[in-house]
Amino acid sequence: MWERMSYYGMRALLVLYMVKHLFINPEVGQEVLGFNFIKGSLEHFFGPLAIQPMASQVYGLYTGLVYFTPFFGGIIADRWLGQRRTVFVGGVLMAIGHFLMAFEHLFFLALIFLIVGNGAFKPNISTQVGDLYAPGDSRRDGAFTLFYMGINLGAFLSPLICGTLGQKVGWDWGFGAAGVGMILGLMVYTFGQKYIQPHPENVAKKVQADHKGEKIPFTAGEKKAIWALIVLCALNIVFWAVYEQQGNTMQLWADNQTNWNFFGFEVPSTWYQSFNPLAILVFAPLLGIFWKKQATKNKEPSSVTKMAIGSFLLAAAFGIMILAALSVGAEKGSVLWLVVTTVVLTIGELYLSPVGLSLVTKVAPARIVSMMMGMWFFSSFIGNYMSGWLGTFYESMSRESFFGLMAALSIFAAVSMAAFNKPLRSSLGDH
Repeated sequence: MWERMSYYGMRALLVLYMVKHLFINPEVGQEVLGFNFIKGSLEHFFGPLAIQPMASQVYGLYTGLVYFTPFFGGIIADRWLGQRRTVFVGGVLMAIGHFLMAFEHLFFLALIFLIVGNGAFKPNISTQVGDLYAPGDSRRDGAFTLFYMGINLGAFLSPLICGTLGQKVGWDWGFGAAGVGMILGLMVYTFGQKYIQPHPENVAKKVQADHKGEKIPFTAGEKKAIWALIVLCALNIVFWAVYEQQGNTMQLWADNQTNWNFFGFEVPSTWYQSFNPLAILVFAPLLGIFWKKQATKNKEPSSVTKMAIGSFLLAAAFGIMILAALSVGAEKGSVLWLVVTTVVLTIGELYLSPVGLSLVTKVAPARIVSMMMGMWFFSSFIGNYMSGWLGTFYESMSRESFFGLMAALSIFAAVSMAAFNKPLRSSLGDH
């Protein structure tokens, strides 16, 4: 929960910080270590970048790379450090990164610490949830949904705290609060170890020791499961490229084209980032009950079907934003557009994200489960980076056309999952 509070506090402020402060003032930008190199590299590939496209690209790189490094974090945990040590190291690095964000000239260095720390933390905290249950335990999906609820409690609180401090008091206060959240998370994680059973021996090392260092070939069933997961990872890219507009172009919509005045009080636009985690807290248990009832009647959809439903709902959410763009004129629009969009989008997320995490822990071969979890996050890396690239079209397209593009991409992912449902299910067994 505390780790997500730190991450989403950072996410709520990042684009606004770049657009309204760091990049809009040339003197400030020039003082940032590595600014000219980053800007020059991006413009080499994409041509001259104005402030918003530049901020979108940096946002995409950051949110993408925090999903790229978990691939290596999984390998490090499986082969050398073990999951718990790797999680602790990652938390320390992230805490350092958040505090460095308070110094604007160290902006890119701070992002590097956050990216590397996330890589160590992210895949190994998820696989530890899976380790709490025996193979085939039907409670595992519910556990991941509960896990998802816990981390989203932190995600709900962070924009209210970090976002308000950043927009109303000072950017450094907002980023500093995110760092405090990370330190609290490390303390809870460290002192809470005594309440759970000792972590099982490093699986990869145990298998290697049992076979005296021999290379263990995968069975035919394991190979089919790995290839099925790779296909789902490819489609996962499209989902996250669209979904991550929440922290990018949707935050700009919330800031520039939404009325946040309530009874004379101007609410910070970063509070929009609390809508999604709040909706998860509300709908995650309801979906858990719904799926359990379906399971008792033997009507619960397969994991792949759930993921296809999630992508269709993501498309529907951006369909609502098309209507919002057509309705909002010169005046700022109602916040209800964002509320309804977020509810639909969130239900779609719950049908895909925790289900995908659970699926990896179910079907990946035990000796490479952390690495496969890293691969799942690697697909999210590509999707998150693509979200930054897609966001560069926000200013050059009409708003309704941009949201229409997001809806079309989501439909493509959903139709592809539905089309591959049968062969994927045969490869994944009964999952």
